[in-house]
Amino acid sequence: MNEAATTPAPSSDGGLAGRPLLTTENVTKVFGGLVAVEDITFQIPERSIVSIIGPNGAGKTTFFNMLTGLYRPTYGRVYFNGRNVTGRRPDLIMKDGVARTFQNIRLFATMTALENVMVGQNARMRAGLFGSILRMPWVRNEERAVEQKARETLSYVGIPERQHEQLSVNLSYGDQRRLEIARALASDPKLLLLDEPTAGMNPQESAELTAFMRRLRDERGVTILLIEHDMQVVMGVSEHITVLDHGQKIAEGTPEEVRENPRVVEAYLGTQGGKDAEAGATRREDGGGV
Repeated sequence: MNEAATTPAPSSDGGLAGRPLLTTENVTKVFGGLVAVEDITFQIPERSIVSIIGPNGAGKTTFFNMLTGLYRPTYGRVYFNGRNVTGRRPDLIMKDGVARTFQNIRLFATMTALENVMVGQNARMRAGLFGSILRMPWVRNEERAVEQKARETLSYVGIPERQHEQLSVNLSYGDQRRLEIARALASDPKLLLLDEPTAGMNPQESAELTAFMRRLRDERGVTILLIEHDMQVVMGVSEHITVLDHGQKIAEGTPEEVRENPRVVEAYLGTQGGKDAEAGATRREDGGGV
């Protein structure tokens, strides 16, 4: 694998402004005889919020796993910040500036909220094994700084100070989601990948998370890539949407373009559901229920 700085080939994704932070070229993943993701060319501009949507089994999480190094693409390349990171180890990709959450919450259940976030800073710490054993003054100073930053990050995502010392397993579902995001932010990512972050949340919690994503982009300059099934969240926060179905990219564009795309309607509801889907979208825009 060539990890030297490389300029990726121009992407075919039109209508996106800004320098591409992440680009994929013809990325494909094959498991045995099953093609899970096929020939995806894709890009995310800096300081943008981009969503990937599609029916269950469309290949969205598999695509995420290739971006973060959990899977190596069978074919194709992944570039991050102008560097070829195809097949790079997950911890090294995280050091490069990519962090993620998971569809199913993955916290250290018997660690406190504070400890979970401190773990997220491990890759940025200078003290290794011997430094931790010898407990030099600079190591203790670093540990205090890590704890302070963890507390600030927890407060930033909306977890009050009284809950910082609670075991993560005892937090509410919504706070566990916030904690997972806080742990990802602790590594100072340039790109944050969120895999169905509003799953299981009530409408108020989903609205709060939507507002938080905008604030994170505007205040900290973090670029966000989102997998989400809640179309109200997707349409409300995304600047650009890519749609996958059976591992293939079938549409992309602005929320308005994607909403009106007949291939997207067919992928979600079948050909008979087109008019109902359009009517439902209109009712949501007018403030009506689904």
